[in-house]
Amino acid sequence: MERKNAWEKYPEGKKRDEVFDFAEEYRKFLSDCKTERECVTYFAKKAEKAGFVNLDTVLEKGTKLAAGDKVYANNMGKGLALFVIGEKSMEHGMNILGAHIDSPRMDLKQDPLYEDTDFAMLDTHYYGGIKKYPWGTLLAFTLPLALHGVIAKKDGTVVKVSVGDKPGDPVFGVSDLLIHLSGEQMEKKAAKVIEGENLDLIIGSIPAEADEKDDVKEKVKANIMKILAKEYDIEEEDFLSAEIEVVPAGEARDYGFDRSMIMGYGHDDRVCAYPSFEAIAAMEKPEITSVCLLVDKEEIGSTGASGMTSRFFENAVAEYVLLNEGVEYNDIVLRRTLANSKMLSSDVSAGFDPMYEDVYEKRNAAFLARGPVFNKYTGSGGKSGSNDANPEYIAQLRQIMEEAGVNFQTAELGRVDVGGGGTIAYLMSVYGMEVIDSGVAVLGMHAPWETTSKADVYEAVRCYEAFLKAEF
Repeated sequence: MERKNAWEKYPEGKKRDEVFDFAEEYRKFLSDCKTERECVTYFAKKAEKAGFVNLDTVLEKGTKLAAGDKVYANNMGKGLALFVIGEKSMEHGMNILGAHIDSPRMDLKQDPLYEDTDFAMLDTHYYGGIKKYPWGTLLAFTLPLALHGVIAKKDGTVVKVSVGDKPGDPVFGVSDLLIHLSGEQMEKKAAKVIEGENLDLIIGSIPAEADEKDDVKEKVKANIMKILAKEYDIEEEDFLSAEIEVVPAGEARDYGFDRSMIMGYGHDDRVCAYPSFEAIAAMEKPEITSVCLLVDKEEIGSTGASGMTSRFFENAVAEYVLLNEGVEYNDIVLRRTLANSKMLSSDVSAGFDPMYEDVYEKRNAAFLARGPVFNKYTGSGGKSGSNDANPEYIAQLRQIMEEAGVNFQTAELGRVDVGGGGTIAYLMSVYGMEVIDSGVAVLGMHAPWETTSKADVYEAVRCYEAFLKAEF
């Protein structure tokens, strides 16, 4: 069942301009927000402008929540849960959009700084599923890298780090092996062309000026620390309590002569997080409580206090039930609220690539510009680890999308026994709620630069708005 190209709905003129205008705002967001912390700061600021109030403020004042009220909870600066209270009782359930805001990258180790042969270096550990060679050897100095994150000092201050993306900033990189000496390397399998321990950054090469009072052996490293101390007021031991991410430098760009696509870092999964947020920000007084859940750590199994396996969301829902006007809180009300909810696990899908068509099965593949993708199941090797959505729920979603005029498609992640992957869907289904994966098709997923269609980004926000307004 071939799906129509969404661009056909948007001929040149006002309608196409709306698509491009929305996509341009998303492109700017993608360029500016390269870490989960930066995403939360951006969304929290926009949420407050849209009328959302921090849960901490509501709890402090003891305010009861009524239909139309907008509240958000911030999870350690790395995740958000935004609620718009609906007309119907919380026990009726919620319509939930869930996306993750972390992306594959490299992280600095806790003791990262060292010197080797007159180079100052930073030691890294890769985060999430990446092909190591695009980040390192084969594309090394053609891939400028930036540093984004925070350094927490013993006195309680937190220093923000962002270098490599502002005009005039220096950038960093992983060294390449010249083709003249790489005969043995080129014989290796792609997974071994560059090892994880070799993804270290070169960050400087000028030695500190000689000082008769000090016998400094690692002079280049000392010079780098002098620069860091001046710029950030830190000492080397402060790296022990730092969280600094190594990401591609540079802004997201229009892709193609027709500017129909966006190439940038972090589409997975910010291309779903952004329209999810925009959809809930547009809600006023829904029939059913609307929720946008933005989480961290999906790329490494959703673990940790900021990941989906934590109780953050469940605890936030408990607070909202407690604060809801006319609701007497008890545990069974919380359980009913969760069990009666419906969710779109908004995560990306693998876009069909004609250069590698042998790993896809065309009838069940996702294509760019054909609208958001519904994945009944993900997982691998016989659907292992997947959330397999119920057909009755899919039928309801089909009806909602068709009534709203949203282009959508269905797909699975590659040919059987070839690939696979997972999302947060199965973690939410433990409450008994209906969940399905629904996101945007991406080319080059998990590469330093990924590509999406502007039409799909626009269709995604229309899809999510229609879902939040639905009465199941």
